[in-house]
Amino acid sequence: MAATCSVLPKGQLLYRNAAKLQVARRFSDKGWFQSMFVHEVEARKDAHSNLLSKSETSDLYKIQFHNVKPDCLEAYNNLEAEVQSKLHLDQDYPCDVVGSWNTWYGDQDQAVHLWRYTGGYPALTECLTKLNNNKEYLQFRKERSKMLVSRRNQLLLEFSFWNEPTPRNGPNIYEMRSYKLKVPPTSCGLHDEIIMEKSENILFVKRQSNIDHHITKPGTMIEWGNHWARAIKHRQENDEAIGGFFTQIGDLYEVHHLWAYKDLQSREETRNSAWQKEGWDSSVYYTVPLIRSMESRIMIPTKSSPLQ
Repeated sequence: MAATCSVLPKGQLLYRNAAKLQVARRFSDKGWFQSMFVHEVEARKDAHSNLLSKSETSDLYKIQFHNVKPDCLEAYNNLEAEVQSKLHLDQDYPCDVVGSWNTWYGDQDQAVHLWRYTGGYPALTECLTKLNNNKEYLQFRKERSKMLVSRRNQLLLEFSFWNEPTPRNGPNIYEMRSYKLKVPPTSCGLHDEIIMEKSENILFVKRQSNIDHHITKPGTMIEWGNHWARAIKHRQENDEAIGGFFTQIGDLYEVHHLWAYKDLQSREETRNSAWQKEGWDSSVYYTVPLIRSMESRIMIPTKSSPLQ
């Protein structure tokens, strides 16, 4: 059998070698402690919404995931476009459509909508109150329900260091990368007598028989924000960064990054080029351990979407 090999970009090789070196170091106490103090993050002293979102705006975002009956997708898109256009242009409603898509690769027969409420929670409440008294909208919702298999939504805030989503000419494809982050431990769950010692935001939990090391850092969301605030500069070359969001209501400790590319080949080239930039490999190295699971959707904008 012929031998095969693959050539990885320089950055990816550095990342993999660094990861192997880090694992080796953990077998020595000195290396283990060194790994704990790299890129120290400030202790959390406020809510995620205050520490990570844009303080100069009070915009709130809502993302909707609608799973549509396969034979109803075209009718659903037409109906949704009609209602979205009316709400988007009506100044009595303090909300606007940021983007609407159908999933191309990922969950099939799915529609994704991103809304922005200018004014935060009061704007959201105002919109809901008006919509519940809008007979035309109530009829639309009744018709839409016949086309859906399931639906869910989340309320989001925008990371302070990301671009604000603005209308874009096409044609483009869009990728939404959704990350479920690990939740910081709040208790150790040990049955033996324990002693807790805290130093530099690291919590050591000791038992009589042995020692368990539980890391209590400011929170994976804070670490994620700190690392991506530096990493985002490596992903601006092709104007691919659309927006970055984190959940406030819905599935918590979840992050959505939205990217635009001309096509799948452009996506591949843009992502690979990031590895040639100094610092990108380090950003990946420190954020990967924060992830519990992740999902990538490739999406096509609907005809009515401001992001084309």
